[in-house]
Amino acid sequence: MDQLLCGLAANPALPAELVDRLIAVADDDIAESLAARKDLSRAQAAAVAARVPESGVRLAYEGRLTVADVDPVTQPRAALALLEKRAGTPEWARRFAADPVLEHREKLAACPGLPADVRETLAADPDIRVVTELALWTTPDMTTRLAGHPHAEVRRAVAANEATPPDVLAALIGEELPPPRRCLVCDREAPPFVHEPQCPRPDCDLPPGASCDGSHESTMCEIQEAALRNPGTPTESVVGFVDHPSMLLRWTLATRPGLPTEVYRRLAADPVPGVRADLAGNPAIDVALMRTLADDHDHDVRRRLAGNPNVSLDVLVHLADDTRIGASLLPRIAAASPGEVRQLAQSPNPAVRMLVGQRRDLPPEIRDALAGDVDAKVAKSVAPHPGLTEVQLRAMLDRHGVRVLAKVAANPEASPALLEHLTRHEPPAQKAFREIARHRNATARALLACLADRQARPMAAVHPTLPPPDIVELLTDADSQVVEAAAVNPALPLAVMSDLVPQL
Repeated sequence: MDQLLCGLAANPALPAELVDRLIAVADDDIAESLAARKDLSRAQAAAVAARVPESGVRLAYEGRLTVADVDPVTQPRAALALLEKRAGTPEWARRFAADPVLEHREKLAACPGLPADVRETLAADPDIRVVTELALWTTPDMTTRLAGHPHAEVRRAVAANEATPPDVLAALIGEELPPPRRCLVCDREAPPFVHEPQCPRPDCDLPPGASCDGSHESTMCEIQEAALRNPGTPTESVVGFVDHPSMLLRWTLATRPGLPTEVYRRLAADPVPGVRADLAGNPAIDVALMRTLADDHDHDVRRRLAGNPNVSLDVLVHLADDTRIGASLLPRIAAASPGEVRQLAQSPNPAVRMLVGQRRDLPPEIRDALAGDVDAKVAKSVAPHPGLTEVQLRAMLDRHGVRVLAKVAANPEASPALLEHLTRHEPPAQKAFREIARHRNATARALLACLADRQARPMAAVHPTLPPPDIVELLTDADSQVVEAAAVNPALPLAVMSDLVPQL
């Protein structure tokens, strides 16, 4: 019954009076579905939040609750959500700063625009988790103060905060600050200590490999990593990490923009493939380095280079020969000029024609040429393109068969007759049933055929073209996912909806 009511709670055709009846009996799951409705009135939203306080969090984030609708005593998480959206009150912030519940103080510390006295209270909190959360999100003046905190975890958060001033970030990874006196590791264990990767203790929350020999080395490394990721850290402070013995720090450096060419060149020779792969995806590297990385022996390096938005077309064409790029529109292909699109579409290499076939704004003459391509992977890439006629789609199917079946079914203009034809194709393609089940042009006959496929069945159950008697029958299906999908279907008869919702 829960799946039924959850589905009904999300049904867009559910009348307001039935929504009210569901609110009155809502549990956590039903309230979650109700909170997702776009047609809730303010009074209904407040009623949902009062019935199940947890649901008020989403409603508050979406701006559907105001201060007048929320009681911070009985709905603390919704009140904190409003504070995070700068829609709460200073009085609420002061109340939560002194709240005995750690989770509430920690959540408050992440809220922007807190009054100065509240930030001071949180900075002096006895629990380091609250101070750490404040350091991660607070203002530049407070990060400057917290950069010298005696606990290394607070400094790590300061290093990650993008509001931290550049000179403070430079000091954190230099030797300008007094060393910290504590870290999470030595808070729990006497140094020297190294945390086992497969720790048997169920209550242990230290990360694998965390260590402290008195110098808080694992957290100090995390401080450096956070600063390297922070775009505010000065370039001159990070370039020295290019030869650092820590693979993690070199890996982090590989993603930064604005580094000297020599630093990128040295990273391209890094022995760790992951470092080179992240470098290959960095839009800041130059064409000469891209040509070097295009011949890298590691496939992931070449694949990431293909996804670089600034990769040159000649490099991309070279990569298409021996790199499994996948059936997705690459950023460089999406940005190609009309002349470049024409050049790619006329390439003798079908892998290159396939790449341009992923665009959905091709000129008609190029779209039609690719639709008639003799290579199945090219035709498959362009099959979902709007504007293709039924004659073209059927010709594609006749030429390439099951290899293009699912992509033909995904074409937004596939006709009802064509979709029915696809359900009868031999051999079938299971992905095609899923595409048909969610297609706007799917007929009742096509949807009934889709019900026979286990993965397509829930999608067909929610389709509004499915006949009402079949929708009602699916309400008793053995698969709870199908039951919920049928209950969401807006074509479900009103009388059935009314019978399913408990009376007030």
